[in-house]
Amino acid sequence: MKNNKNVWRIDTILKWTRQYFGEKGVENPRLDAEVLLSHVLQKDRLYLYVHFDQPLEERELATFREAVKKRASRLPVAYITGSKEFMGLDFQVTPAVLIPRPDTEILVETALNLLAAVERPEILDIGTGSGAICISMLVNLPEAKGTTIDISSKAIAVARGNADKHQVAERLSFCQGDLFGPVSGRKFHAILSNPPYIPAADIAGLTPEVQQEPSLALDGGKDGLDFYRRIIEEGRNYLATGGFIAMEVGIDQAQVVAAIAEATDFFKVSGIVKDYGGIERVVVLTEK
Repeated sequence: MKNNKNVWRIDTILKWTRQYFGEKGVENPRLDAEVLLSHVLQKDRLYLYVHFDQPLEERELATFREAVKKRASRLPVAYITGSKEFMGLDFQVTPAVLIPRPDTEILVETALNLLAAVERPEILDIGTGSGAICISMLVNLPEAKGTTIDISSKAIAVARGNADKHQVAERLSFCQGDLFGPVSGRKFHAILSNPPYIPAADIAGLTPEVQQEPSLALDGGKDGLDFYRRIIEEGRNYLATGGFIAMEVGIDQAQVVAAIAEATDFFKVSGIVKDYGGIERVVVLTEK
């Protein structure tokens, strides 16, 4: 970053950064530049527009340079800022967890609607990562209790911090393990999961940003459906009477997952919910 006047103002540094990000292939150069500068200045993005001629202090400039360098290397913005908004809540994220995405809000909204009339629901979140799904559920359902499972101890540590931040830790328990292993003998009104669903051979073709997210949260096996098969096969043993399983699915996976469930002697598909782009995003299973 060079400036003939040796003074970097908000508008000039944003203009330079947008151009630089564009040259580096960053998908949303303007947005990312603004988010990173807002983070460095600890101000909202509107502040940047109102104070466009404000010069940056040397400390701010040095911190922003480091953030720009990381983003140009295609590190996701959320890993640089350490946070991501989900369901109107701010969640801490690290490279140990998948970055929460708007598509997953459809899973939470679906589950909230289905549990609206259930008193003191027990919720299980499989592969919790940052805890965004279960914590959002508990924030919206004050009588609910939750249990989270993740195979990664580092992910569980992030989820614990988020539970404390959003004041639901007393209603939430954390288990390290593989799928249902840590909750043997228990029953839940809602079993929720956004499992890994990328076919293994497709991971190499993902964007550089996504490839920096944990492979444990991406790799769904040869056809991307390994975890759906296991959740459907084992899930019946952990479902309370009248309960449901709701799972997020990838593009073109909903009907295949539905067929796997319908082929059992226990589950029926009670709903397939589309996201705001019209893609079938959530499959809901209940007892036949």
